[in-house]
Amino acid sequence: MTATYTFDFFTSLDGFGTAVSGWGGYWGKQGPELLEHRLAVYSEPQRMVLGANTYRDFTHLLAAGDEPTVHDAWVTRLHQLPATVVSNTLEGELDWPDATLVRGDAVDVVARLKQESDVPLRSHGSLAMNRALMAAGLVDRVYVTLFPVITGRTGSSPIFRGAEDFDLELLESRTLDGRTQELVYRPTLHA
Repeated sequence: MTATYTFDFFTSLDGFGTAVSGWGGYWGKQGPELLEHRLAVYSEPQRMVLGANTYRDFTHLLAAGDEPTVHDAWVTRLHQLPATVVSNTLEGELDWPDATLVRGDAVDVVARLKQESDVPLRSHGSLAMNRALMAAGLVDRVYVTLFPVITGRTGSSPIFRGAEDFDLELLESRTLDGRTQELVYRPTLHA
C-alpha cells in the first residue's frame, strides 16, 4: 500500500508564500474557523516531510517565539508530529521532538517513504523540494490555503517559480471565515 503525500502551503492570490514586511502571519487574515480547521487537519495521524530550509525556518520561528502565530494550537500539533527532514547539509541533533534526518535526494527518500509509511505524508512549505516531488509524480494532493491578499510589492517565496506545468483536478473546496479559500487538488504533469 502506498501512503498519500500532500503538499500543503499558504499563498497570496498572486502566488507568494510569504511577504517581506508589514503583513504578519496569515497576512493578518486568520480567523477562528481557519485555526480550528487547521488543528483538525493536523490532529490526524501523519508524518511530516520537511526540507532543510523549511526545517530551519520552523525551528527558528518556534525558538524565537516572536511571531504570535507560532503559538497557535495547530502549529504546536504540527511540531509534535513525527517528521522526516531531508537534507544533505544539516548536522547534529534535530530540534524537533520526533524527527529523523535522512540524507539523499528528496525524490528517492519520499518514494521510499510512500512505500514504507503506514500513515499519510504531509509537507507544509518546503517549496523547492515539493516542486521536485511534483515533477517526479510523487505528490498526490496539493492543499492550497489561499488568503485574500495581493502582495505585488512585498511578496516573497513564489510557490511555483521554476515548476513544471500541471493540470489540477479539484477534489475539495471550502471557504473559511467568509474570506479564505481552501482548495485541494490532484496534480498531473501536463503533457
